Amino acid sequence: MKGNVSFIEALSILSKSSPFAVSTENSGQKSSLLNEIKEYLYIQSPVEEKVLSTISSLSTQNKKILFLCGSSGDGKSEILTRCKKTFDSRVRFHLDATHSFDPNENAIQTLDREIESYLLGDTPLVIGINTGMLANYAEEGANENVAQSIKAYLDRQSYSDEFIFINFEDFPKFLIGDNEYHAEFPEKFLKRITQQKDNILRQLYDRDKANKNDVDSKRLFANYELLSLPSVQAVIIDLLFKARLKKDQFLTARALLDFVFGLLAGPGYLFDNLFSGGDNELAEKIAEFDPANLRTKQIDRFILAFELKLTDSDFEDFREALMNIDINNVKKAHSYLRLFYALRYGNYANNYHAKFRSDFSESLIEKYIHCYKLHRDFNGDKAERELLKNFYNKTLIQAVRKHINRNAPYLSKNQYLTAEVNGYLLTSKLDIKPDYKSIQNDKPQSASYFNVHLKVKVNDSEVKIRPIPLNINLLGLLIEIVSGFRPNKHDKSSIVILDELVDDITKVANQSHDIQVVRGRKRFELRKVEDDDIEVSEV
Repeated sequence: MKGNVSFIEALSILSKSSPFAVSTENSGQKSSLLNEIKEYLYIQSPVEEKVLSTISSLSTQNKKILFLCGSSGDGKSEILTRCKKTFDSRVRFHLDATHSFDPNENAIQTLDREIESYLLGDTPLVIGINTGMLANYAEEGANENVAQSIKAYLDRQSYSDEFIFINFEDFPKFLIGDNEYHAEFPEKFLKRITQQKDNILRQLYDRDKANKNDVDSKRLFANYELLSLPSVQAVIIDLLFKARLKKDQFLTARALLDFVFGLLAGPGYLFDNLFSGGDNELAEKIAEFDPANLRTKQIDRFILAFELKLTDSDFEDFREALMNIDINNVKKAHSYLRLFYALRYGNYANNYHAKFRSDFSESLIEKYIHCYKLHRDFNGDKAERELLKNFYNKTLIQAVRKHINRNAPYLSKNQYLTAEVNGYLLTSKLDIKPDYKSIQNDKPQSASYFNVHLKVKVNDSEVKIRPIPLNINLLGLLIEIVSGFRPNKHDKSSIVILDELVDDITKVANQSHDIQVVRGRKRFELRKVEDDDIEVSEV
């Protein structure tokens, strides 16, 4: 059977354009090698375990509707197709509520019919549905009881126990642990596709490598060798996590498989394919992190030396060693920089690539994870409180003060600009502090952000500021402001969040009884005293 399928044909099941990309009831039996490979690559996820245990509890005596919710390409159809094979005799399945499968009906009408059949019968119903379609049914569905329960679920309110909702969003692909982050699904998949033993794909690879010597095949084999390196897999996981944090890019099963296919079978070597973009949503976002666009003294020196053909002997030895895995004829310095980046966590040949590790530092991600863990793990401990205080005082509050006072940087530490009138600056004295109690009671629900909590002391009372979601982009903006940089046009979404925080603080500042009026070197203090009288004094 293996003689009928080449390595590249076997890999093609990963492509989103492959007929194997989406499971349906008609996708064939496991008799073909391609189905066998797909079965081998399949990894059961926590959401599937939850679906299986839930469906197994359903029966005629425990008749309910289970909605498996998510986004396109996340694996709903794959999970439900597998479940259908096991539970089809006692549970009714509507695999994809996005489509009607009837030219005379739309998707809502088809779902109405499925629900009506459920109500008239004694069989539980399992529905695969995109979150957007779920919201549409809440507005347009004929069954009011179902529509109201869906609406209550979407609004995070209580709903009838006749309905069960399992949502992919409640099973994040990335989790921040005690010392690092974890991405169980992509990590397992990359290991599965490249493992040395009991791997059908590797058997096909070994056979084709021994028999094929054309340029395209040799490049494909080199890419597979690179992907097999644990250090390269770690870099790929890093980039996927970075896309989630910085670009808010969700990781779906279909997108990941198609992305890996592009890495292996794309037009270039894996390190170039990694940043080439294209029509894959992950590749499109990761292309924005191209290390070849970085500018440091060492990177610039390498590019110049390469273009002038003045590279040193260490690089030439490194380049020669690459030929052992059929990486040759690389013509651009940018390609080598991408290779150095892809290899940065591991050793290879004389480790020439290691010279650039500091140039590829991901310090912002490390800082974000540190701050995230401080908020997630805070339990009131004194040492943890000091660490939080350090972040709030030296980063968050300082950045807020600099941003508010950007037109009056000479104001003293606790003075905040509230208005400018005819050349006069109106300022209020505020004491802004972290709200430790709120921090302790607000644990992050996603790895992509955590809430920051502040309280402001004004007129001898403390006012809580509404929590602000802080993601890696906003953290980067805060750090830049503290360092003296002005926000640029690329920080729009982060600036909006920061301005919301500033507006909330300004509203509190406007309640202050102590106001300073500043013009040049002259300062006057206005203090509200008894009977609404205002006392004015020069400072």
